[in-house]
Amino acid sequence: MKDLWGVLARQRDYRLMLGAGLISLTGDWLLRTGLAFQVYVLTGSTLASGGLLLASFLPAVLLGSLAGVFVDRWNQRTTMIVTNVLNAVVLIPLIAVHDASTIWIVYGVVLAQSCLQQFFTPAEQSLVPLLVNSEQLVTANALNSQIRDLARLVGAALGGVLAAAGGLTLLAVGDAVTFLVAVVLVAAMRHRQERPESKEETAGGAIKRLKEEWTEGLRLCVAGPAMRLFFVFCLVTGVGEGIMSTLFAPFVSAEVGGDGKVYGLIVSSQAIGGIVGGLVAAAIGSRWPAATLWGIGAFAFGLIDIALFLYPLVSASVIPAFVCMIVVGLPGALTVAGMMTVFQNLTVDGTRGRIYGAVGAAESVAVLLGIAAGGLLGDAVGIIPILVFQGLGYVVGGLVVLSRRRVLVPQPATAPPLPV
Repeated sequence: MKDLWGVLARQRDYRLMLGAGLISLTGDWLLRTGLAFQVYVLTGSTLASGGLLLASFLPAVLLGSLAGVFVDRWNQRTTMIVTNVLNAVVLIPLIAVHDASTIWIVYGVVLAQSCLQQFFTPAEQSLVPLLVNSEQLVTANALNSQIRDLARLVGAALGGVLAAAGGLTLLAVGDAVTFLVAVVLVAAMRHRQERPESKEETAGGAIKRLKEEWTEGLRLCVAGPAMRLFFVFCLVTGVGEGIMSTLFAPFVSAEVGGDGKVYGLIVSSQAIGGIVGGLVAAAIGSRWPAATLWGIGAFAFGLIDIALFLYPLVSASVIPAFVCMIVVGLPGALTVAGMMTVFQNLTVDGTRGRIYGAVGAAESVAVLLGIAAGGLLGDAVGIIPILVFQGLGYVVGGLVVLSRRRVLVPQPATAPPLPV
């Protein structure tokens, strides 16, 4: 726990950023859960509900890598403040949604917020290494992962309550308040990162420079064995995430024999495990190399996943599903903390945003491919075999990371951060 309290007690700006993230993410889950409920109530259509997923994914695919270029040009703290303010503003139209004829407004709001998120997330991830010491980076990333699970647990519950109590208007007001509180916390940070002033240039020159920086971000994603390994791992697990999002509900229903209530409880139990896992990862973070945490975490995550998906073959109880979903939180937290630390150590400020954006865009494409594959192969091959295959992706990925962890060690300060 010494590492955990060392980061929280000594790094004031990081505490403010962490608090802002917890509050705004709680608002995100509040809105996400409430919107899913309200859209179905207003339309009675599962297709309309599915449109929310499409509206949230498209910007990540189409805008993610380009947004990272601008994040590298802008001050990260200012970017976070502006995007939070804009997130609060774009919620206002939700007040006008009262029936199915105005449901298009919901899609517009979700689309706008997802576009803003493509700027906010790279800025936040680029700022973390500037706020803490290098030996505290694993702990800081573990805490970041933990607050996401905590926000999911609290925000999802609040979203259902507010949706039932006041509909979209109350959801919009509640989420807007969280963004504005986050603005106050980020604005209180003392860290100032000045970017070089941009030189005046023609429109053609600006477009040319934008294209060069964008293609550089794509190139740096696979520049050197370390970044190639990170990139491929993200693609493989992205496909797995898409498969899970498509087939986990059918798995609980058809293989475990649970109803909607059981499904909701199983999903929420993962957040509990993630919170505990985040604490453990934060406590031991500085004592283990980041690549080792990543590899061990991914390997264990995959094994627990496989056990979860195979146990219905020998037992009809739902208890093992709850146990597996809680336990998997620990290796999940280790994986995220280790991965993000390796990424931050392999990149430098000024290029980190465009690389993160490009990787995120490619990962979003992989998620969509996983969604399509899960939908097509779940019926043809079977739910359990496809989900087990998803778990094997983590097992194999973890073993590869462990076997190549020397490659993932940060380069000396005099060497290029991303060897080609």
